[in-house]
Amino acid sequence: DKCVHQLFEEQVERTPDAMAVICEEEQLTYRELNERANQLAHELLALGVGPETRVGICVKRSLEMMVGLLGIHKAGGCYVPLDPKYPRERLEFMLEDAQMPVLLTQDKLQAGFKIETPNLKVICLDGLRFNQRAAAPRIAVKPENLAYVIYTSGSTGRPKGVMVTHRNVVNFFAGMDRVLGVEPGIWLAVTSISFDISVLELFWTLTRGFKVILQPDDDHVPASTPHGPSMDQTGDASNPPLPANGWGRSVPEQILRHGVTHLQCTPSLAKTFVLAPESLAAMRRLQKLLLGGEALPGSLAKRLREIMSGKIINMYGPTETTVWSAVHRVEETDNIIPIGRPIANTEIYILDKNLQPAPIHVAGEIFIGGEGVTRGYLNRLELTAEKFIRNPFSADPSARLYRTGDLGRFRADGTIEFLDRIDNQVKIRGHRIELGEIELAFSRHPAVREIVVVAREDTPGDKRLVAYVVAASDPKPTAAELRRFAQDKLPEPMTPSAFVFLDALPLTPNGKVNRKALPVPEGRRPELETAYLAPHTGQEKIIAKVWQELLGVEAVGLNDNFFDLGGNSLLVVQAQARLREALGRDLPVVKLFQYPSVKALAGFLGEHEPVSLAKIHDRGRRKQAAFNGRQKYNHEVMS
Repeated sequence: DKCVHQLFEEQVERTPDAMAVICEEEQLTYRELNERANQLAHELLALGVGPETRVGICVKRSLEMMVGLLGIHKAGGCYVPLDPKYPRERLEFMLEDAQMPVLLTQDKLQAGFKIETPNLKVICLDGLRFNQRAAAPRIAVKPENLAYVIYTSGSTGRPKGVMVTHRNVVNFFAGMDRVLGVEPGIWLAVTSISFDISVLELFWTLTRGFKVILQPDDDHVPASTPHGPSMDQTGDASNPPLPANGWGRSVPEQILRHGVTHLQCTPSLAKTFVLAPESLAAMRRLQKLLLGGEALPGSLAKRLREIMSGKIINMYGPTETTVWSAVHRVEETDNIIPIGRPIANTEIYILDKNLQPAPIHVAGEIFIGGEGVTRGYLNRLELTAEKFIRNPFSADPSARLYRTGDLGRFRADGTIEFLDRIDNQVKIRGHRIELGEIELAFSRHPAVREIVVVAREDTPGDKRLVAYVVAASDPKPTAAELRRFAQDKLPEPMTPSAFVFLDALPLTPNGKVNRKALPVPEGRRPELETAYLAPHTGQEKIIAKVWQELLGVEAVGLNDNFFDLGGNSLLVVQAQARLREALGRDLPVVKLFQYPSVKALAGFLGEHEPVSLAKIHDRGRRKQAAFNGRQKYNHEVMS
């Protein structure tokens, strides 16, 4: 019977002077955060915001972001996250589709945010002056009102907005209480607010008395998303599981610096930590590690159990049923990791094509019912009716089931095992991706006559998008040209890693594309706009060799761009770890984005004197001591 912000206000009463949020060198107590959100709420009320009003929020990760999210709720509205790194075309669609009368942003983003929407009122959060106390506004918002609308990838080429109520979210909180306990800790929040798993990191935590450490953005790193999420085991690239930018570089440092107890991420990101020796000390500090957004390999779970003494929890659930719907605590005896059992007030059915329960061990489609089932899709009545069906197992005529499109089966002990998808939706690095949306975007390129995109896993544990293209003209477009075209239309995780050009697509006898007959990418250097020039110095050859092995390309030229060769945000993290080991040099991951060619990166390394890891760690200790001193001073001032 409560809304999210009301639960937060109750926590403020319990611990007003406790630290709520820290981002870099800035921090707010529970009382300060609450008062700033109250002031913003009054500003929003003056602009006509109230229950069911959709308010856009396009901000960098910052204290203003938290003030904005809570302020929207306190005014009775629901937030619609807009990632500032999304392509302009996608942002335009979301603004038009959601019909937002108000947009919250920041001065540094407003200049580049040139999308023109009639009657859109814009508030710059970093321009507000929070210099007076303000009481919470009294708004008749109810648990049945919307808390947020998050856009997910759409099979028709259009993203679709999932409408989630406060009641959905508060029930999710009850489920997490049982899974994680209610003892407060320190949570490192790495997930973009465009992913629904951020709701756990930012709202459940602040209604339970946690200290939340916000991982800041890195302007040099393109948007990625995981995290995050929703496979979430359904993360979603157009939402995007996944996570704040630049986080692979400094998450272990943040864990050690702040004494972080809880972390949520994708298995793909956790794998990068396992591969980096300097991350192991941080992993050992964690009390709880939540993994979701994609299937958790048994081999990775085994390695994590060897490193960690804390709990490892596998999570599953689509955005349409509110973040996570099932959980499993990873045990020593697990080889194939199940997605576990439903959380509080959640029902999971595995049904055959006739919507009848499948027997134990027999595969069927996963359907989810209960209090987490959301209102449906914004402005998509037909799709809502297709995906959200009446629950035939409930006496309540209003009860619904969400059909996930996931294949699963019950084990004899009642746990659920995820098997596959029944459609063209795939999960890449924790992102939920509809292949049809990518194909439709590329079909608009004048040089593309036909295109099919598939997810391939030719190397175990390394799933990538591959586009098979039939060109409409000669000469054919280059891979770099198609990649640039994608950057204007699609989020980074939806850009294929490789482009394979064919004279014609293979067909089945009934005339459909035979996806099983599509050839394996040969690993040749793709057609780029730069001619091949062999690396010649020792350092250049080491960089090129690391890229060859990581990207599966037989030759890497001196001027080749890491991303044009098929690189992505998570591969950058792996490249950093391998180069650090091969060169014996500390190399911040951001430098791989700033210097993406072999020549440029070697030039950067040549200009900078090698810094030993011992010096890096010593510098980190000095920074930590200074930070602790500031915290002590701030505490004394408040006292």
